[in-house]
Amino acid sequence: MSNGLRARQDMEKERETLQAWKERVGQELDRVVAFWMEHSHDQEHGGFFTCLSREGRVYDDLKYVWLQGRQVWMYCRLYRTFQRFHHSQLLNAAKAGGEFLLRYKCAFVLTRDGRPVKVQRTIFSECFYTMAMNELWRATGEVRYQTEAVEMMDQIVHWVREDASGLGRPQLQGAPTAEPMAVPMMLLNLVEQLGEADEELAGKYTELGDWCARRILQHVQRDGQAVLENVSEDGKELSGCLGRQQNPGHALEAGWFLLRHCIRKGDPELRAHVVDKFLLLPFRSGWDPDHGGLFYFQDADDFCPTQLEWAMKLWWPHSEAMIAFLMGYSESGDPVLLRLFYQVAEYTFRQFRDPEYGEWFGYLSREGKVALSIKGGPFKGEWGTGRGRRGCASRLPPALTTCPPPP
Repeated sequence: MSNGLRARQDMEKERETLQAWKERVGQELDRVVAFWMEHSHDQEHGGFFTCLSREGRVYDDLKYVWLQGRQVWMYCRLYRTFQRFHHSQLLNAAKAGGEFLLRYKCAFVLTRDGRPVKVQRTIFSECFYTMAMNELWRATGEVRYQTEAVEMMDQIVHWVREDASGLGRPQLQGAPTAEPMAVPMMLLNLVEQLGEADEELAGKYTELGDWCARRILQHVQRDGQAVLENVSEDGKELSGCLGRQQNPGHALEAGWFLLRHCIRKGDPELRAHVVDKFLLLPFRSGWDPDHGGLFYFQDADDFCPTQLEWAMKLWWPHSEAMIAFLMGYSESGDPVLLRLFYQVAEYTFRQFRDPEYGEWFGYLSREGKVALSIKGGPFKGEWGTGRGRRGCASRLPPALTTCPPPP
């Protein structure tokens, strides 16, 4: 067989594999959305139940604002970007969830009817509120939602860059002045969200986006050999367990946030750095060589992490990894990234998927066995599996374009 013929056959096989994954991901996205539409809508008070059993039964009616905002965002984004989801049932559910948030705002936990149960004193409920309001505006055209989004965005920026006292978090003398990577990550995500197809807001937040990217990049420590979850405010490594903490899934998520930033800026040099440090590095250190899957936490000095769940395999790091590798491949054409997407996707679809009741399990043991049979809880909602499937579904067509047809 000639080299040319072999190359054509290899390219055709690659395209067939990508097409099969496109269909498989699309089918799973449909199953995930159907599960949450059937089981999570609160028809009496608005919003969503997220504490769902394996079969979809509500086992607790508390409402977690992170997950309320995320589900509104997901429904609206699906409604806007996929023709098969462009129907009134999905949009009306998103609007009911958005109106619930408008009424009761951003405590971390609410009762079913919206009374505050717990506050977190961080920016993240407000971040997901902002994302929800902006997507509602895009889906409905109702300006009041965008007004809410921009006003809350300005408040979040004030807390992060000027004065955090409004969050009500006490300043304790012995607490280190640490910067978790999650803060600039979420801000960068909001910059991309609000600036999408909006030149005025994109211009307003240009400097903020660059600032966020610099803050995330300073989490690359130890001469480029580790991405640390927490650093000091001036970008130095912290002492103790806090300083050595690594979260491979979070680093991969930060990686595709940064890739979007690089694409918008047109910076191929930064893109290559991000692929190396935020995609390849955390994956190679975080992949379990014995059982497969990504560890949840790691210690940069190989001490046993103190988090009890450190060796568990959670759904969301694998979703973030699939998005990151597909995005990286679509932009670079590097076949290494495509191979890594296949590796993560095969593990994820094999281990997390529930063929009997739909949706995905969220929490596995290190060995890949189901540890918690619930489909939703205080931290797992429609977003984790839905965003992963939506993100992959939207990235697979560009990946097919990147993979050239045989000559």
